[in-house]
Amino acid sequence: MSFKDLGLSEQTIQAINDLGYQEPTTVQKDVIPSILEGKDVFTIAPGACGKTCSYIFPLVDIISRKNGQNILIITPGAKESVNISDKFSVFNKYHAASEPADENNAEENTDNEANVIIATPKLLLENITENNLDVSNVNILVVDDINLIKKNRQLANLEKILDMLPAEKQNIVFTNRRSKETQNTLDKILKTPAEIKIDKNKESEVEGLAQNEPVLPTEPAETAKKPERRKTKPRQENTQDRKALELARRYKVFGKKTPAFLLEDAKAFS
Repeated sequence: MSFKDLGLSEQTIQAINDLGYQEPTTVQKDVIPSILEGKDVFTIAPGACGKTCSYIFPLVDIISRKNGQNILIITPGAKESVNISDKFSVFNKYHAASEPADENNAEENTDNEANVIIATPKLLLENITENNLDVSNVNILVVDDINLIKKNRQLANLEKILDMLPAEKQNIVFTNRRSKETQNTLDKILKTPAEIKIDKNKESEVEGLAQNEPVLPTEPAETAKKPERRKTKPRQENTQDRKALELARRYKVFGKKTPAFLLEDAKAFS
């Protein structure tokens, strides 16, 4: 099976090919069609199996096909937020480049722009309460990864956010493993979801994808190679915050479609 068989648009397929992705991974084969069909999706998958792109690919397509989509992606930490937003920007640019510019109608179309908000539960909740951020019109909710959110002691904040979201929306949840502690929250989010479970033993088939995945310039590529720097962790976090702010400024608008990002530093709103 190829990416073309999953129902993605020509622009997204072009981006996938240009950036060196090869065949879809197991999780992508199962998740992408389900998201495009508008189903709730619950996926249990290990790391490094291509799960981030399994929802970025179809969400970029949905944004390009439907006006006024509001997508909320909740992450466990800053590193994940930066990684997701960076990949999102790269693929969305292919759609933005294919759209004819119409300066005369630019102002009229602003109400139909699609917002993509990427945030940790803590930062999102702070901006809902302090900056009057409205999440009552979210069309698609992505939680990636609910078990890591629980591990970071952010499940209570996630629960508070869920109470503010509309009942009618598409829900997409990922976890690295099933946990009793998250089951009540899952029951609150999901409605008869398509449940997808990826065996850890199938991770080997992802190696080809990982080898060809593009190294994006905004990601801190060398930090993982220096374990001797553990004692300087606060400095690394500050560097990550600066990366997040730089990313927020650089990709604040994706072809007039994604005007807002919430990263792990509240200064992104200043």
